[in-house]
Amino acid sequence: MDINSTIAKEFNLKQEQVDNTVALIDDGKTIPFIARYRKEVTGSLDDQVLRELSDRLNYLRNLEKRKEEVRASITEQEKMTDEIAQAIDNAVTLVEVEDIYRPFKPKRKTRASVAREKGLEELAAFVLEQGSGDPSAEAERFISEEKGVANSEEALQGAMDIIAEDVSDSAELRKYLRTLFSQIGKITSAASGDDADTVYQNYFEFSEGVSRIAGHRVLAIDRGEKEGALKVSIDVPEGAGERAVTSRYVKNESACAKLVEQACVDSYKRLIYPSIEREIRSELSEKAQEGAIKVFSSNLRQLLMAPPVKGTVTLGLDPGYAHGCKLAVVDETGKVLDTSIVYLTPPRKETEKAKRIISRMIEKCAVTTIAIGNGTASRESEQFIAELLKEIPQKVSYMVVSEAGASVYSASKLAAEEFPDYDVSLRSAVSIARRMQDPLAELVKIDPKAIGVGQYQHDMPKARMDEALRGVVEDCVNSVGVDLNTASYSLLSYISGINSTVAKNIVAYREENGAFTDRKQLMKVAKLGAKAFEQCAGFLRVPGAKDPLDNTGVHPESYSAAKALLTQCGFAVTDMGNKELIEQKVKAVGVKKLSQDIGVGIPTLEDIVKELEKPGRDPRDELPPPLMRSGDVMELSDLKEGMELMGTVRNVIDFGAFVDIGVHEDGLVHISQMSNKFIKHPLEVVKVGDVVKVWVLGVDLKRKRISLTMKQPK
Repeated sequence: MDINSTIAKEFNLKQEQVDNTVALIDDGKTIPFIARYRKEVTGSLDDQVLRELSDRLNYLRNLEKRKEEVRASITEQEKMTDEIAQAIDNAVTLVEVEDIYRPFKPKRKTRASVAREKGLEELAAFVLEQGSGDPSAEAERFISEEKGVANSEEALQGAMDIIAEDVSDSAELRKYLRTLFSQIGKITSAASGDDADTVYQNYFEFSEGVSRIAGHRVLAIDRGEKEGALKVSIDVPEGAGERAVTSRYVKNESACAKLVEQACVDSYKRLIYPSIEREIRSELSEKAQEGAIKVFSSNLRQLLMAPPVKGTVTLGLDPGYAHGCKLAVVDETGKVLDTSIVYLTPPRKETEKAKRIISRMIEKCAVTTIAIGNGTASRESEQFIAELLKEIPQKVSYMVVSEAGASVYSASKLAAEEFPDYDVSLRSAVSIARRMQDPLAELVKIDPKAIGVGQYQHDMPKARMDEALRGVVEDCVNSVGVDLNTASYSLLSYISGINSTVAKNIVAYREENGAFTDRKQLMKVAKLGAKAFEQCAGFLRVPGAKDPLDNTGVHPESYSAAKALLTQCGFAVTDMGNKELIEQKVKAVGVKKLSQDIGVGIPTLEDIVKELEKPGRDPRDELPPPLMRSGDVMELSDLKEGMELMGTVRNVIDFGAFVDIGVHEDGLVHISQMSNKFIKHPLEVVKVGDVVKVWVLGVDLKRKRISLTMKQPK
């Protein structure tokens, strides 16, 4: 198999694009680096396509490796034929390769292997031939006390066991049955006990086609089965599987043919069906898991890339009942200015004292924004803050912030290193404040799985989940870039070419020698060599550097091109940041001519122009700002059918999206209520962090559920 050609066809790419991209991956270049600084050779493939290409490359290489192992094993057994060799060459999945290898794979002791030891293969061949001879008479030749065959019935049973196993080992038959199961099979589930009041009651009498079942239902069924609440099976119309097998092997109506039919039915029920059922279930689960991981990844990307609330002094509030609400004020850079604890709810409710403390903190530190965690006691805390903001003279707005993972961070070694003088609860308040100011910089300190966007994240394969989510974090961090002089080592460790050890070495160098003054100093950092420098330099910013290009996304390898561009357009480095002037001049000269004159490709030139127009640009600044509130909190009972509201998308799942509309419970917009046109997935319409207009469809006060629609009522 020509792997690169296969990928080119599957991804609808030019052969040259794939060849160049694979060469870069094999050379150890990271996906963020390839996506940003090697656009000419990849044809400007983005990071998500590059990761999918890399995953496919690994799969196909593993497939070829397995083919070689199987080929070698069969050859060593001296059983290789031209037909088998061709079948191996033509196999396009690992499952197909394993099907081919099944008859040659060393087996544990089976009924068929025992029969073979008794010398019954010849009898099995006689029966399978389905001639006119009497099978019972033929079987008498194989009666042997020495081999443990007592009578003709035992001999025939052994022969049928051999036939059953050989039928089961047919790669062609298995492939057909797998397709049949996928087309006409149904996944069914039923209650495994008497408890009717569980979260799985919708699946107590459930049946849906294998080809149609949605991934989130597969995951729900899998979890229900794992927890012992459900019994699950794959069903096909009665007799369909048996007929598919017998029709291939039964030749006539002879006595031998009847034995072959019995062996085929036994093979299907005892060997093939359980195996194919496991494979189909596994395939459904893997597909559902990949879909869930993609949704989780998309949600995480949007959460990390949420617009920062810059230039504000922020009060972080970590709500709580018995242990009170923890408060922390941080300045524009995230430095802690003040901390405190107040009690807003029973058993130790001190409303007036809490008002005095928070009012004093707002006035003393010139607080302009408040970030409220959305966990326990969030509803009461938000209501308190909303009332307080109406009473104080300062203009302060607030936002409810997801506190998922804040407790994980606050108890971590990293948090202890950052805030050795604060206890765990106060660190959470700091984290909540900072994640509103700069979601990306704060959330990278937390295991992505603990951030909690998506569905069934704890049921996902750990290695695959970790790989996918780390890729998302890497892409986001490198897309934004980081300040070399202020970034934590956890943030630096996601930069292209920098591992955790080198990230800590950068921080250590900074602490020992003072702030970096240019990018070249990176070469003095322990274990950061030329290759790592090439990978990381473009993503690290040095504000106030002697060369202003050190504070842009222009890679050092393109500095000469950037300066030549400025000269060609009649500008000096000091003209950087004059968007209109640069845009007009570049347009006047022409991108193609400039590209030829300064010796870089058009994609690189266009990236350089963007950086010169807006040095140190943050792609998040171009997104709509988050929805801030200023005392408009409502009760669930205030909601009325048809009410129009603005809300923030908090989570996107397969069947809809949860939207924060200012009450404690997020409302659900079902996928059917998202658009007037048909959509396959909510991600086609909304993303985490989007501010959307919604209308109330209904409110279930007892169950505390809100139904919303994004389709304007007529």
